[in-house]
Amino acid sequence: MLTPDCGTVPAFGRKAVFSRIGFAVSLAIFVAAALMLYHILRDINPHELFNALAATDWHTLIGAGCFVAAGYLTLTFYDLFALRTIGRGDLPYRVAALGGFTSYAVGHNIGASVFSGGAVRYHVYSNWGLSVADVTKICFVAGLTFWLGNVTVLGLGVLYTPAAAKAIDQLPLWLNRGFALLLLALLAAYVCWVWVKPRVIGRDDWQVGLPSGALTLLQILIGIVDLSCCAAAMYMLMPAWPPGFPPGPLGFVMVAVIFVAATLLGFASHAPGGLGVFDAAMLIALYQFDKEDLLAGLLLFRLLYYIIPFVISLLILGGRELLFAQAGRHDAPVVSPPIAGATEYVGEPSDVS
Repeated sequence: MLTPDCGTVPAFGRKAVFSRIGFAVSLAIFVAAALMLYHILRDINPHELFNALAATDWHTLIGAGCFVAAGYLTLTFYDLFALRTIGRGDLPYRVAALGGFTSYAVGHNIGASVFSGGAVRYHVYSNWGLSVADVTKICFVAGLTFWLGNVTVLGLGVLYTPAAAKAIDQLPLWLNRGFALLLLALLAAYVCWVWVKPRVIGRDDWQVGLPSGALTLLQILIGIVDLSCCAAAMYMLMPAWPPGFPPGPLGFVMVAVIFVAATLLGFASHAPGGLGVFDAAMLIALYQFDKEDLLAGLLLFRLLYYIIPFVISLLILGGRELLFAQAGRHDAPVVSPPIAGATEYVGEPSDVS
């Protein structure tokens, strides 16, 4: 008779354990950030904060807004690249732009972007015959682009200025450099792995072919451009440089590294828009700046990067539904989850998308 051991634990049991661990880690990050944020902001002067917001130059806001727009434009190429990867290059760019922009704008604000953004993508792409499995593959490839870009920017940035990472993790400079080299080595190993021969992961209808080595480099470039635009928007909204803080390119790289690290911490917390976690990490790492001025920049960044795109995406999705209704397609067939291997929906794509 077999005796129970770790190797006989059902797969769903192991997934449940990892899910609980992930939830606990996310909750711990959020609680710790909330406590630190309270400690930082408890002596904030509201009058000085309002003055800092009012003193922001309109040219600065317009410039930061342009970088945010460029960042969201780059996000549409996440979906375009993913569609080409899964073999749906027949979909026009406007559909990828609609799916990419709205899914990220909604996912960034609601939180749990894997699910909220995935639901929006399915709402858009199902009208073009894509199944649940297809949309899942798109989410996977887009997420891969995101992580490849983050690993590259973080690795190169920390290698160039390890002091930026030290501002968050408080580790020695040599250890941060070693971490950066490890990230870049893993990235190089992955690129070599997919360059040697075609790689496929998953099973049955959920298989997805990984981009080749050359296309992976394109993926990395897309991710770098996206993160650079976001970091540039934050950089423009930063207050006057304090004494001792490096200006010019070095200052931008430091802000970019801190920005990416803070974003990843916010992502790990699963809080909507990394609320509280992202802000606490930025305020702690950039302690040299006046708190009221820096908080004003963070609030303006949230307005430009989160709130305005969210409102625009809701207007677009709402207007799209009105067009469906006016065109007599409100009761059009809805794609159901794939059953018995069915992965495609046979129908005419909507011209409204």
